[in-house]
Amino acid sequence: MKLSRSEQKRRIRELEKLVMELVAMPAPVLASLPAPEEVIGLIRDAAAMKGGARKRQIKYITRRLRNEPVEELYSFVSRRRGAALEEKRVQHELEYLRDALLNEALEQQRLHQDRQLEWEEDWSSRVVEEIGNRFPGVDTRALSRLAWLYAGTRNRRHSREIFRMLRAAREQERLERM
Repeated sequence: MKLSRSEQKRRIRELEKLVMELVAMPAPVLASLPAPEEVIGLIRDAAAMKGGARKRQIKYITRRLRNEPVEELYSFVSRRRGAALEEKRVQHELEYLRDALLNEALEQQRLHQDRQLEWEEDWSSRVVEEIGNRFPGVDTRALSRLAWLYAGTRNRRHSREIFRMLRAAREQERLERM
């Protein structure tokens, strides 16, 4: 079946979008690209270019791929994009847990100050319990201590350390599932 001229143009535009996404990918990812070495080299060259030269190179790569099977390239990009979306979702989940813990610690500190009570380093936290249930391998004492330190000093280093601990616990959980 012969494609209409409009359909051919649509397919070429889609292929050009694919090439643009491939050019935007980091070099280590391109090493596993299911394409001939020559095409991978052209994509790497295009990534190093700027402005009009880059656009011309993308058009050239698109012309080269026009008559070749590109289903594998599309599936490679969609798998890659899906992994990136999943990583972004996990990042946001961990940020949410960290922020919830820090907000709870700040609230506890404020309550203790209002009541003129001494706030202890080993305070009990609902969020730390949730994190402990979600990630059994995480050191909950260290999390609550870091949150306590953050509430007392507002030092972002403690906040970053909490995030690192959460990310490490999440990575450990992922490795245990494999």
